[in-house]
Amino acid sequence: MLVSLCDLGRTPAPFSSSLSVLNPSVVSDGCYISGLLYGDRGVNNAVSSAAGDHSSSSSDHEEEDEEDEEAGGDSSSTTTGSASPVPNSYESLEGGGYSDLAAPPAGVPTKQAPPFGYNYPTMHPAYQQNPAPKPDPSPSHGGYNPPGYQPYSQPFPSLSELSSALGGLGGVSELEAETLRPVNLLQERNILPPKRTPPPEPNLSNDLRKVNCSPDTFRCTLTNIPQTQALLNKARLPLGLLLHPFRDLTQLPVITSNTIVRCRSCRTYINPFVSFLDQRRWKCNLCYRVNDVPDEFMYNPVTRSYGEPHKRPEVQNSTVEFIASSDYMLRPPQPAVYLFLLDVSHNAVESGYLNVFCQSLLDNLEKLPGDTRTRIGFVTFDSTVHFYNLQEGLSQPQMLVVSDIDDVFIPTNDSLLVNLKESKELVKDLLNALPGMFMHTRETQSALGPALQAAYKLMSPTGGRVSVFQTQLPTLGAGLLQSREDPNLRSSTKNVQHLGPATDFYKKLALDCSGQQIGVDLFLLSSQYSDLASLACVSKYSAGSVFYYPSFHHIHNTAQRQKFQKDVQRYLTRKIGFEAVMRIRCTKGLSIHTFHGNFFVRSTDLLSLANVNPDSGFAVQMSIEESLADTSLACFQAALLYTSSKGKRRIRVHTLCLPVVSQLSEVFAGADIQAISCLLANMAIDRSISSSLSDARDALVNAVVDCLTAYRANGSNVQPSGLIAPAALRLFPLYVLALLKQKALRTGTSTRLDERVFSMCELKSQPLPQIMRMVHPDLYRIDNMTEQAALHLNDSVIPQPPLLQLTAEKLTREGAFLMDCGSVMYLWVGKCCNETFIRDVLGYPNYASVPSNMTEIPELQTTYSERTQAFISWLLESRTFHPAFHVVKDDASTKTSFFQHLVEDRTESAFSYYEFLLHIQQQMSK
Repeated sequence: MLVSLCDLGRTPAPFSSSLSVLNPSVVSDGCYISGLLYGDRGVNNAVSSAAGDHSSSSSDHEEEDEEDEEAGGDSSSTTTGSASPVPNSYESLEGGGYSDLAAPPAGVPTKQAPPFGYNYPTMHPAYQQNPAPKPDPSPSHGGYNPPGYQPYSQPFPSLSELSSALGGLGGVSELEAETLRPVNLLQERNILPPKRTPPPEPNLSNDLRKVNCSPDTFRCTLTNIPQTQALLNKARLPLGLLLHPFRDLTQLPVITSNTIVRCRSCRTYINPFVSFLDQRRWKCNLCYRVNDVPDEFMYNPVTRSYGEPHKRPEVQNSTVEFIASSDYMLRPPQPAVYLFLLDVSHNAVESGYLNVFCQSLLDNLEKLPGDTRTRIGFVTFDSTVHFYNLQEGLSQPQMLVVSDIDDVFIPTNDSLLVNLKESKELVKDLLNALPGMFMHTRETQSALGPALQAAYKLMSPTGGRVSVFQTQLPTLGAGLLQSREDPNLRSSTKNVQHLGPATDFYKKLALDCSGQQIGVDLFLLSSQYSDLASLACVSKYSAGSVFYYPSFHHIHNTAQRQKFQKDVQRYLTRKIGFEAVMRIRCTKGLSIHTFHGNFFVRSTDLLSLANVNPDSGFAVQMSIEESLADTSLACFQAALLYTSSKGKRRIRVHTLCLPVVSQLSEVFAGADIQAISCLLANMAIDRSISSSLSDARDALVNAVVDCLTAYRANGSNVQPSGLIAPAALRLFPLYVLALLKQKALRTGTSTRLDERVFSMCELKSQPLPQIMRMVHPDLYRIDNMTEQAALHLNDSVIPQPPLLQLTAEKLTREGAFLMDCGSVMYLWVGKCCNETFIRDVLGYPNYASVPSNMTEIPELQTTYSERTQAFISWLLESRTFHPAFHVVKDDASTKTSFFQHLVEDRTESAFSYYEFLLHIQQQMSK
């Protein structure tokens, strides 16, 4: 089969060698049901007769009651003019796409260019996975092997020669010129920057740049949008967005207004990139419709002045949050409802997770997001399902057992989900008693499916969040599963089987849950195969999260216990949104065709998120259907409508603006290689499930081959021999090689099936920075850190050691090296490491006395310790979940996991970085 970058988003017919035609309605990890189309007409937010509004800027970390106090309560909107019918779906609440009835934009020429099809040039031959020659097994051999980096005698092109060949730079900035600097990858050995590189800055005016959306929230694979699909095809780069829409923010303008101003045609929210024709008219930046400015919008609540609509907070901030009126509600906002579904089989009790969970919930009960209406409930299960009556007034919790798991029912309707404030003491009693109640159980079976069915029935009237804790393969009742893993095939270089679900039970249940605004989160704590490929569907399609702790044991696996404890604390206390929907709009001419993440697609472009949390990321693929030649800017807007834990209906809106370009050189110059790599990872995961793992790997390699071939073809008259990439894309082959060696996509290295599937889940649902740390970890030498070039933050001195390439060549037995992989950190200590460092940082007198299972470093009153702690704390401050921590000795058996992350080195089944570059060059010459 021929596989290429352009095919990653497509789904081939089963067992067929032909590639299917792209369906614009195809979504990834969501589910599109063709019969569930809702009307396109949005709520008509006509001018309100009231004029009172309010704006504030508040911290997203603050308690929401403070935020609500600043922002004011819900404001009912009194509309005049033609009223909309009563909304009966979330589609009509958020507002549909372009209305067929809308008048054409005033004064804007109609685009005549025919739409470019979603077609691609001829595909390259598939990357043949020939086994690399077997190296010396010693890790001290680096990835750079003979013939090594050979100098080329041919003269290297100058920037002006190259830019001329690529169609001219057109007076771009020095920064953009640097991104086009040609780099011979086979000669430049040290291409990794010494510090983490910030996202590329779009080439916009200073005024637009100041108000543009943060790349931490909204990031595009190309910061220069090609004018046409033909130009995009020529560059052979994917066009897509990466979003982190509900992330924690330190500053968030919150706006209460009787009128939320939106385009009457495409329903875009007013934003910094609209244009005001005069005080009374504004032109939409997405569809170019001219709209009237409502009277209320003439008043600026910040400056308390009248007649300056362009200075309103909605037009000064690209991320804002509106307190929504009743127009945006299908029903009164739901309360925060939390149901905990706990495995209490022998396996679960032996692992000790129940003690850790119950203690964590006791410690954080007061911090659960919510208000006086918050409700809570508990269900436990083994071979039967147990409910707990926590009705206020009881002297102790009552357990109700349902043994008929083939037709599970709710034993009582009104006392299983109770008001947390009223029944808090009973809840505490239950949490204190639960670990001991099942201590001597001999039940080894697991009726997870029936327990989930019971949870669905219990939660359906309100919606809310179900938190499932499971420790083994479900063995009884609906949704029971069989073991599908063959341990002998974990190191196979051939295709990996069983990456998809064994049954549609969990997906169907998730879709039912999504329809009732129930999100399901899964915590899997298992040392045995548990078929995560099937179980994860319950979270994927209900907008939930998946957590996995392989080999969890509260005594024998300290690192996992500590991580689980910290993860549960974050999980219980983080911000949450209920009954949410999200829509992404973009400039006319652009279209979104594939979504990635955990959600249910309610219609072609509306994502249903029963729960939304600040730690989830999403990605979308786009194409260019009509020429953008008539505009110099392209805009994208994500609108997230949700109910806060305090029962307020809110709309968080993010708007991103990027320049439109007509030259191929500008497309290459604006490439965001980290965003490209993350989008390709999402596309590759889809391909590995819908087709095969080898297809996905081939397509990733061909993504690099295609792109560098396109670059060479358009500047071929000045290219020397070698492997040339523009500076903006110089890390592309390295990141793709790292992806090929990642647990989700690697072959030839022993990988448990559940761990592979979990890695796939993470790549599909994490925000970009977390994905990048997983794929290409950060490596630092920390035993010789000094204050030179250190950061000075809040009276703290934070050393800044340079980033090192991921190769054993960079390690030395005299040093200590910290590797940050996102969800895990390794501190590798060499045999001859400075004893001062070992004593002052690890707290042991010498190397020999350092234990091999050390999982944290102590805080000591020494300069070395303070520097190390300051640096690690600085690395952790930007992320919400703490990594597991391992101190790895050079002679310990655990060092294998550390060395597996040295992606530039050769392994028995995979190329070194230099060999991979030679392979890319060979493929390009075919």
